[in-house]
Amino acid sequence: VQLPIDQVNFVVCQLFALLAAVWFRTYLRSSKTSSFIRHVVATLLGLYLALFCFGWYALHFLVQSGISYCIMIIIGVENMHKYCFVFALGYLTVCQITRVYIFDYGQYSADFSGPMMIITQKITSLAYEIHDGMFRKDEELTSSQRGLAVRRMPSLLEYLSYNCNFMGILAGPLCSYRDYITFIEGRAHPRAPPGAAGKEDLPGDRAEPSPNVAVIQKLFVCGLSLFFHLTISKTLPVEYNIDEHFQATASWPTKVVYLYISLLAARPKYYFAWTLADAINNAAGFGFRGYDENGTARWDLISNLRIQQIEMSTSFKMFLDNWNIQTALWLKRVCYERASLSPTIQTFILSAIWHGVYPGYYLTFLTGVLMTLAARAMRNNFRHYFLEPPQLKLLYDVLTWVVTQVAISYTVVPFVLLSVKPSFMFYSSWYYCLHVAGILVLLLLPVKKTQRGKTTHENVPLSPSEKCEDRGNSLGQNSFSTTNNVCNQNQEIASRHSSLKQ
Repeated sequence: VQLPIDQVNFVVCQLFALLAAVWFRTYLRSSKTSSFIRHVVATLLGLYLALFCFGWYALHFLVQSGISYCIMIIIGVENMHKYCFVFALGYLTVCQITRVYIFDYGQYSADFSGPMMIITQKITSLAYEIHDGMFRKDEELTSSQRGLAVRRMPSLLEYLSYNCNFMGILAGPLCSYRDYITFIEGRAHPRAPPGAAGKEDLPGDRAEPSPNVAVIQKLFVCGLSLFFHLTISKTLPVEYNIDEHFQATASWPTKVVYLYISLLAARPKYYFAWTLADAINNAAGFGFRGYDENGTARWDLISNLRIQQIEMSTSFKMFLDNWNIQTALWLKRVCYERASLSPTIQTFILSAIWHGVYPGYYLTFLTGVLMTLAARAMRNNFRHYFLEPPQLKLLYDVLTWVVTQVAISYTVVPFVLLSVKPSFMFYSSWYYCLHVAGILVLLLLPVKKTQRGKTTHENVPLSPSEKCEDRGNSLGQNSFSTTNNVCNQNQEIASRHSSLKQ
């Protein structure tokens, strides 16, 4: 199977970044190298990879970051978050429009706007974190905002290192500025819990845990994902769902099964890219999130997805909770938490603009809002009848798994097809049945009123949400996302940050 040259470049550069990460952690560890050197090396390697992958288009990364930094310095902390937000998102949008409608419409691959999407997240996140830390009063902030607040203006080198480091320049994932600086300066490793793994906690012990096991596990997942993408994904194209012969001759069960399998086959490329990006950060020593109750090191601080939970989802909410986690957090932090008027609508608009200009994205998001609301209404009205006995609960889980997987697949078809005409061809071939079903559910079933959360949690979706325990409205990159399970994670991050020196 032949991959396009830009995808080959992406894979080669990420493998180089993995080797560079191992070298970075081995020879430039924070205990024996100054943070200045670590910043310089991380930035230069990142810019080298960008130039290799994208040629002169990589200059966009420097232009976007450089102008945003000038805005921060010139405008001042009171309003610079607004100007940075408008500029970074506007610059990204202009690049997306020119790439899509001038250069290669319909060719969704490893293009230069992909890294710019991550850099845009970083620019806007940091601008709000500086505004929180240097302008707003502590009592005005939520606990998570206090934990992420930045109390001093970054230097230009720190800023470029955060935006363009080799670990995240090509595929992210997004991380908070304070987490990144803590890693570079070597303050990211709290002592092991007392008695963990049968060992005594020595006074002052801050031994850095090894990421080797986590990296090997993630590389194994990458290998499997790449294998499935190269062997199965090409033989089960999503486009076949709108093939005229298939639509005319296939039975309904066949259509349903093929829809699920074709979208299942489309996911491994995202699993590969996101898991490899996570492994690269871990190999450099970044991504450690403390120890579990057994004393085992956890390397999922900036993980972007949980594959097992995604594939075994028995509800829309569970699927959304585990897909593109970091983008969900970004939308929560910069939009949903801060919107004074119609936070749901504002967050949806931001998510749509950030993703790009293909019409299929907007069709997916609109359908996703309907599916999410309908799924939550069904769950609230019926789930409690099926909790006992265990056999009934098992039957409920099997049925909801089937419905969830079909509904997710139905919803994201336009995201893969990109254009309006093929997307409507697909939905019309299904007689818009799930759209109609979703509308009927919302019209016929009572919907519980929910208050907007007090926002001490840290996970809201691309589109809105409620409290951490029961939140589910969201739309995310390449489909949707939110992450309720990350609530505890972010509370840990907040408490850890508050204990660190500025």
